[in-house]
Amino acid sequence: MILAAILAAVHWYRTRPLVEGPAPPLTAGLIDTQEPIAQHTPATGPRLIHFWATWCPVCRLEQGSIAALSRDHEVITIAMQSGSATEIRSYLADRELDLPTIADPNGKIARRWGVRAVPANFIVDRDGQIRHRTVGYTSGIGLRIRLWLAEQGW
Repeated sequence: MILAAILAAVHWYRTRPLVEGPAPPLTAGLIDTQEPIAQHTPATGPRLIHFWATWCPVCRLEQGSIAALSRDHEVITIAMQSGSATEIRSYLADRELDLPTIADPNGKIARRWGVRAVPANFIVDRDGQIRHRTVGYTSGIGLRIRLWLAEQGW
């Protein structure tokens, strides 16, 4: 019981700067196509918005889980303060990752979402509401459960 309370307090403390409620619009272009991300959420289900950085060792641990999730769910990644689009494309290619990615070289998008540390994850439901937020390592199963909960309206 005490351990659960401590874990809940730590989670609250780490996620408190992250935005809640309606998700801020993503209007930047993807690094591979420069196509802007649609400002609406998908009608098919919730989406994962994943903030990460090339220099982040914890982000590297999550990359396999994020790539696996992207095969079953809509995933948009935002590479925060990780260099140019060319550098990010090279990083992803070296690791054989095919993820829709937005470059955020100066952290402007991250600030709009309240992200101060990476990795940070947001589960956004089909109505554009942020349902779940995490900072730090999150397992693939943990993200899948949160996506399922968002689909159920939780």
